[in-house]
Formats: sequence, C-alpha cells, structure tokens
Amino acid sequence: MAMSFEWPWQYRFPPFFTLQPNVDTRQKQLAAWCSLVLSFCRLHKQSSMTVMEAQESPLFNNVKLQRKLPVESIQIVLEELRKKGNLEWLDKNKSSFLIMWRRPEEWGKLIYQWVSRSGQNNSVFTLYELTSGEDTEDEGMPRKCERQLQPYRRTNRISCLWESELLAQPPK
Repeated sequence: MAMSFEWPWQYRFPPFFTLQPNVDTRQKQLAAWCSLVLSFCRLHKQSSMTVMEAQESPLFNNVKLQRKLPVESIQIVLEELRKKGNLEWLDKNKSSFLIMWRRPEEWGKLIYQWVSRSGQNNSVFTLYELTSGEDTEDEGMPRKCERQLQPYRRTNRISCLWESELLAQPPK
C-alpha cells in the first residue's frame, strides 16, 4: 500500500522557496526544510541523489506554485543536514549525497536490534537481504548501510566483509 506524503503548510507558502535574510526567520526556515527533506526521503525510502535531481524533484520544486528553491539555497539546506549528521557528501564537488533520515549511530543500533530480535545473531546474510529482504521490508533499512554498521564492526559485535575489501584483495 503506497502512502501519500503530507506536505507541511510552508510548502504552500511562496516565500518558503526563498531563504529569508532575517537570522531568526532563516533558522526556522532551515529547520522546516531539514524536517521536510528527512520526512520526504524516509517515506520514499530515498537514500541518495544528486543536487540536480533534488532540485527537479517535488521536494524542492512546487509545480503548483511555480516555485523552485535555487541550487545555492538547496546547498545551504543540505549543508545544514550535514552539520546535524543526516547527510554525507559522496563527492568532493558536493554534487551528490547520501541522506540519512536517521543518523548512522541510530541506524546501527536499529540494525543490531533487528538482528537480535529476529534471532539472526551468528548468522550470515548479505547487505541486500538486510536492506531489501522480505524480513526487513517494514523496517525501512537504508540502502547503503556500511557506515551505519561500522561501530558494531569495530567492537566485534558483527563481522562484515565489504565489497570494497573484496575488490582490494588480489585473486587467489
């Protein structure tokens, strides 16, 4: 069953699509944008995109109002999300990003709890099974979860072999 997204009232307010010069107003506006981005991405299970994709998506482009947040303003919103720990840039140009509607520590804890709750401790399963499997369908697991699992890997609570490590190993 597809869920519909409830846009906040600000989304129907044309000045929302122009970052305001007043510091207090801008802080509230950025908080509203951050909340909107996280809610939208969570509902649509979107974990990565480019800035250009973001600008053309309904998230930053209200077709009914014929208003679009400028790229420079989108960058400011995304940087605010990065400061809060909800975004990671995927390239040096800051043109693509990983969005985390939960911070990596929260995801790691939830993933570990799911493994324990589902009785899969000491079991082997793939990241695909974790992020797209039938057992995790309702959990909303992130598509890319290596970073979220790193703290558990460092404390030996999980064992992981990342694709990047496999690719770095010489053939036998």
